[in-house]
Amino acid sequence: MPTSEASSPRVTVTELGQFLRKPPAGFSVEPLRSGYRVLCDPADCLLLLDDFRSSTGDTVVFQESLGRKVRMQNLWEYTTVRKSLLSKRICLLVSACQEVPSKTSKKAGNEVSVLERFVVCIDGSDPFIRWQMEKGLNWTISSVAGESYRVEIDLTDAMESWAQKNLSDRPMSVRPVWRDASFTLKYNSDALFDFPHWFGFSKRKFTLRLN
Repeated sequence: MPTSEASSPRVTVTELGQFLRKPPAGFSVEPLRSGYRVLCDPADCLLLLDDFRSSTGDTVVFQESLGRKVRMQNLWEYTTVRKSLLSKRICLLVSACQEVPSKTSKKAGNEVSVLERFVVCIDGSDPFIRWQMEKGLNWTISSVAGESYRVEIDLTDAMESWAQKNLSDRPMSVRPVWRDASFTLKYNSDALFDFPHWFGFSKRKFTLRLN
């Protein structure tokens, strides 16, 4: 897949290699013996990316990142995360993948190989993004008040829409399958008998769209 960088008032999508070579405004990249460290101003950015090792053996570390699964244990932590989601740039590491037949067993179905990785930055303060986020979070809390819960915010549709607009004129052998195009908030209450959470009834999911 060719190198790509595209932006709009709501989102900036940058191919990872390009991001590391020439980080966007607000980011800096430090070389390490084993790879790279990505830094940003935590007052402006909310990093929701996991560290990883590339196929070349380089390790990419995202300083101050909360990871793709954000765990919260009290109302103060939830309020802090919510405020950041509604006011900062939300940054994810998304993978464009190709499905390939399983080499181990036909019953295992298709596996995926990574074609390219992109750093996706979304403006959480944008009125349209903020409205969706508030609506989804309010719905989650009202549905599982007083209980532990897990809510996944999914951007797969947004990435597919972005690809159609920005990659449609480029030669590609396959249509990419998007992986890691989401992040998860996990709230663990101190309820002793949290049966709905134990049995998986407190899982929620909503889709974040860019247009």
